[in-house]
Amino acid sequence: MQKDLNLVLTPREAATEELYKGIICNKLSVKPSDVKSIRILRKSIDARKRQVKINMAVRVFVNEEPPLLESTFIEYQNVSDKPAVIVVGAGPAGLFAALRLIELGYKPILFERGKNVSDRKRDLAQLNRNHILDENSNYAFGEGGAGAFSDGKLYTRSKKRGDVDRILNIFVQHGASQEITYEAHPHIGTDKLPTIIANIRNTIINSGGEVHFSSKVTSLIIDNNECKGVVIDNNKEHFGKAVILATGHSARDVYYFLNEANVTLEFKNFAMGVRVEHPQLLIDSIQYHSKNRGPYLPAAAYSLVSQIDGRGVYSFCMCPGGFIVPASTNQNEMVVNGMSPSHRGSPYANSGIAVEIKKEDVAQFSEYGELAGLKYQQYFEELAFENGGEKFTAPAQCLKDFVESKKSSSIPDNSYFPGVKSSNFAEWMPKFILKSLQKGFVSFDAKMKGFITNQAVILGVESRTSSPVRIPRNKDNYQHIVIKNLYPCGEGAGYAGGIVSAAMDGEICVNNL
Repeated sequence: MQKDLNLVLTPREAATEELYKGIICNKLSVKPSDVKSIRILRKSIDARKRQVKINMAVRVFVNEEPPLLESTFIEYQNVSDKPAVIVVGAGPAGLFAALRLIELGYKPILFERGKNVSDRKRDLAQLNRNHILDENSNYAFGEGGAGAFSDGKLYTRSKKRGDVDRILNIFVQHGASQEITYEAHPHIGTDKLPTIIANIRNTIINSGGEVHFSSKVTSLIIDNNECKGVVIDNNKEHFGKAVILATGHSARDVYYFLNEANVTLEFKNFAMGVRVEHPQLLIDSIQYHSKNRGPYLPAAAYSLVSQIDGRGVYSFCMCPGGFIVPASTNQNEMVVNGMSPSHRGSPYANSGIAVEIKKEDVAQFSEYGELAGLKYQQYFEELAFENGGEKFTAPAQCLKDFVESKKSSSIPDNSYFPGVKSSNFAEWMPKFILKSLQKGFVSFDAKMKGFITNQAVILGVESRTSSPVRIPRNKDNYQHIVIKNLYPCGEGAGYAGGIVSAAMDGEICVNNL
């Protein structure tokens, strides 16, 4: 017999199988020996009241063995002699597109400008310790894309785009914990993602596909409005049945060479702001209504949004128990991002706080047409670089001082390894972004009392939340609206906003070949 139950548990009960098994047995009036397996279907925290509860949906197998979860795993065929399809970019959109191509009987040939995930780790160590930036191998570029070393969150609202469970099961098949299939806000962690990404690459190669690193696509081969292939490093041509363009939104050179080739592009609203970091204990105390969250609750997170003077201000990529990292891709730009390891054990909690940017906001760069937002993004990052210190030292300000436009006399301890320089953001940040953030923080403090404090620090800038450009495609076949056999997908094309939505978008494009 199988029975599905919804349980409301204390954190201790939810964390202890013996305890929740006893509760299940009482509800079903069965003996513990009759319960052959308990499969968790969903799990979430309800912290709305002072007594925190855990909501858990389970499937109980009474006097029968459960089916093997491995039955959902995909058997990938050998495609070494099948028609070739080129995939540009080894982020989630590109990797999942390549896996789907294999399922459908195509040979993926994947080109990635950066290095494999192992070599990429060494370049990140050089950036953090010695402040040496490799412009093609960093937190944005390389195998796994920006998500590999940002946080590894798998939550998405894009349910209509595809099968979220399918994406999560593919991650599990390649080494992720089964927990991601039932947690309300699944998270792999930046410490575990590299191994999973390498396993996906090995599946592609072992199935007859190709993966080429340090291979930068510098142009497309277009003939009579049909994409025939790509040019690598300005001199090597590669041809295929179609091109899946899965570059992330930090690959600005892609937008420029598409624009020069008269490939239709569109301005897209985007968002920029800052990254704020609090002591994790403070966020725990606000969210869990207690000074000590105890051993059974995870590091607390938050999600905040407000409308300020007609534009959205919201938290983005919140990283409990995480770190702030340098995410620049050019030598004269200052960009920060956040990440969390799987255990989320850092004493800091950080989040991007972003302000909506509209076309009228970037009028000073209107001469660049549809790329005006891209130019404004660069301008914002250059301002932050000029007001930071040398070698990717980030401009910083205490949160309460930021809201009051005061320069901070000192900056509290924080997780940003390259270091910070005290800066009054009111002296250089564009006024509409500054005022929106200041009012947004006041709004957030009304929802989370104690959020505004000089224990928290603001770092600049969080500018790569989404693409300021869309590469438009047909709704019926997902090809570019003008260029046949060109499939723009993922965050870089303006159609996704995270690991899972990008992975689904890559699969959708392949399904329409």
